Amino acid sequence: MSIRFQADNDLNSLIVRATLRFEPAIDFRTAHSAGLDGLPDGAVLERAAQEGRILVTHDKRTMPGHMASLVRRGLTSPGVLVVIPQYVALARVAETLVLIWADNRPGDWINVIAKVPF
Repeated sequence: MSIRFQADNDLNSLIVRATLRFEPAIDFRTAHSAGLDGLPDGAVLERAAQEGRILVTHDKRTMPGHMASLVRRGLTSPGVLVVIPQYVALARVAETLVLIWADNRPGDWINVIAKVPF
C-alpha cells in the first residue's frame, strides 16, 4: 500500500496544491473533496484512519489528544503530520511530503504524530 494524504479543514490549501505540483502522482485529498467540511477534528482523524490516509494538519493543540483517544479505543491511525509553524515556506512543506511519499514506508508512520517540515 502506498502513502496517501488527507488534509484537514484547517490545512492551508496551498500546501496541497504545492505538493501536487511537485509530484502529481501523490494521492492527497483536500478536506472539501473528502466531504470533511464542518466535521469535528476527532471525526476527521477517524475518517482518515478508516481510509488509510495520513492526516496533514496545522492543529498541534488538539490533534495529539484526538490521536491518543483513537489509540486508547484500540484503533490505528496511519499517522498525523503537523505542519508548523503555520506560515512556513510552502516549498519546504511540499518537499517534505513528497519525500515521505517517495520513501513509501507507511508502517513507519502508524500511530505517529510528526512535525513537518523536518
